[in-house]
Amino acid sequence: MTLVILTGGIDLSVGSILALSGAIMAGLLKRGTELEALNLYIGYGAPAAIVVGLLVGASLGWFNGLMVTRFRVPPFIATLAMLTIARGLTKLYTGGEAITGLGQVFVSIGSGRLLGIPNQFWIAAGIVLVAVVLLRKTRFGRYVYAVGGNEEAATLSGLNVARVKRSVYVIAGTLAAVGGLIVTSRLNSATPIAGEGMELDSIAAVVIGGTSLSGGRGSVAGTVLGALIIGVLNSGLVIMGVDPFWQQVIKGCVILVAVVIDRLNYKE
Repeated sequence: MTLVILTGGIDLSVGSILALSGAIMAGLLKRGTELEALNLYIGYGAPAAIVVGLLVGASLGWFNGLMVTRFRVPPFIATLAMLTIARGLTKLYTGGEAITGLGQVFVSIGSGRLLGIPNQFWIAAGIVLVAVVLLRKTRFGRYVYAVGGNEEAATLSGLNVARVKRSVYVIAGTLAAVGGLIVTSRLNSATPIAGEGMELDSIAAVVIGGTSLSGGRGSVAGTVLGALIIGVLNSGLVIMGVDPFWQQVIKGCVILVAVVIDRLNYKE
């Protein structure tokens, strides 16, 4: 989400892509693929199911990028449509029911530990490290900031703006699928409602972390801090016994304040 917003875009579909990718991983593990016309059944181990799920996320992200760049659909509309499409496909694929019993190998990815630390932490830390290097030390990272800072100037400088934008949406879709892997394996279950509202949490984390919604300004380190703040806020409100409806109100107000501060800083 940080990369997408740095280019001046937005992605509302990550929660639904998370759910669809996780459901497909679970479905392949549980049911495999039946080709009735060929009288053929294909079974999947955990590695193969994970690869397919990641490819699904990447493909949906690529489609988002294609809509934004080739057909000039505003990112908000393109990804809002994908939010609905992916959620509907998830419900169709699962039949509206949870897919459970996914096997110990798959479950250990989200619930296991390495050196006494949950695997989820190591996965997240690895992704953060790669993202920091990508933005700070590579040409692609400079292109992302350039596109978000001034798209017209970036085009006149010879940058392939469309390719950069498609790339960040592919990355967002792939990482949403990684989120689907973690959630599904941790719960040992894929549900049609997985990931609902996570797109708002991810956007909030990015904005609270200092990334400008106008693009061109922000960092992965800031997003990590924003994610920690959102996590503490979510857990704190639950521990305090705050009504779930009021929790949504409070989170919305926090997002709004962060955006207002961003706009005030941008004017300065």
